[in-house]
Amino acid sequence: MPIQKSDFIIVDYTGKVKETGDVFDTTSEEIAKENKLYKEGDIYEPRLVVAGEGWLLKALDEALLTFKINKKDSVEIPPENAFGNRDSEKVKLVPIRRLAARGITPRLGAQIEYDKRLATVRTMGSGRVTLDFNPPLAGKTLVYEVTIQKQLKTAEEKVSALIHRRIPAVEVEKFNFKIVKANVTVNMPDESFYVEGIQLAKRGIAMDIQRFLPELTTVQFVESFSKPEAATPKKETKKKTATKAAKKPAKPKKETEKTTAKPKTKASVAEKKPKAKPKAETKTTKTAKKTTAKKTTKKAAK
Repeated sequence: MPIQKSDFIIVDYTGKVKETGDVFDTTSEEIAKENKLYKEGDIYEPRLVVAGEGWLLKALDEALLTFKINKKDSVEIPPENAFGNRDSEKVKLVPIRRLAARGITPRLGAQIEYDKRLATVRTMGSGRVTLDFNPPLAGKTLVYEVTIQKQLKTAEEKVSALIHRRIPAVEVEKFNFKIVKANVTVNMPDESFYVEGIQLAKRGIAMDIQRFLPELTTVQFVESFSKPEAATPKKETKKKTATKAAKKPAKPKKETEKTTAKPKTKASVAEKKPKAKPKAETKTTKTAKKTTAKKTTKKAAK
């Protein structure tokens, strides 16, 4: 079944210049890198398109209505239906010093803003620069290779896709939303709080939902700030102690006793030494005692 106007579809495409085969636009990161189109920070992925809403080049948007899902198709778009034919009146010669006075340093092939218009530097020389105010793809026949990967049917799928279209930097799975009767409540994830232009993005999401899903009349965004959980140092300490105890094997008790025993002091050693025995009396000592005793007895008798 072909695509109908206002259908929600996910489209993968690559645009080339027919005359040269140069790739100028793609939803594939691999193709962008191969053709030196890759830009850091840009998001390369299949895009949401609401058929007939002009989200793509008009001729390409119209061609989608003839394509089928999961089938690779292509469309050739002539200049008049793309970016128009080249107009020689839009090519001007400008002195380099005039650009320098405005702080502009031209480079061959670069796009610059001059007199509030975008121009491409085509040639440089003799103190002058050729500025081409035609669109870069003017006069080119374009070829688009397109695959419609999926058609979104449910309201939940469509709301999710509309959110992602406006806030592609945050993973769509992180947005929790509920649809209750005519109301949509979108819980904003923490990562979305710091997205540049988030308020405008929310406004755009609400307008898209109300436009493409008219049965949903109210869109509410909820931003929650939760207090971080209090730390539990006691439990952690016990865990650490238990871990250390498990890692270090306990020492045998005998070894501990030997290590902690106090060294013996000189005093304690001296206390434990047995007392010296009195020296035995010699014969000379005994004789002297007897003689002294006899003399004492004789004096007493007198």
